[in-house]
Amino acid sequence: MAKKLRTQMMQFGFIGISNAIVDIVSLNVLLWIWPTTQSSLLFVFNTIAYILTIINSYIWNTKYTFSHRANIDTKEISLFILQATIALVISNLVFIGAFRLLVDQTFISIPVFISQNIAKGLAMFLSSSASFFFMKFFVFRKKDVNQTEH
Repeated sequence: MAKKLRTQMMQFGFIGISNAIVDIVSLNVLLWIWPTTQSSLLFVFNTIAYILTIINSYIWNTKYTFSHRANIDTKEISLFILQATIALVISNLVFIGAFRLLVDQTFISIPVFISQNIAKGLAMFLSSSASFFFMKFFVFRKKDVNQTEH
């Protein structure tokens, strides 16, 4: 059991690296094209980057991390979208909140671009941690013996 969980966490971690690349690159391309510190635009940019990441995540997690549990049916896709929405809310709250804290603090001067990326990193860590647990215990959970017999 512990070995299986460790293997899933490692696979999820590798997929997380690919998700991080998609997420950070997408956000930074948008910020490079349209530089901003406005929370509403940061919300939109983070949401776009996160949606691209979610698509990447679903493809890789159904093929590798949770392939032995993936059914790719309406219920599973609905649960995946629900967990992705919750993780997106976490991501946006942490990203915008951390960015505001970093920009508004007066202890040390941090360039806006660096503040945005620090905030993004924190948001990615917290939302992906929540996402793993939602996928493990709700989206791709083991079927009960009683459910599979009927």
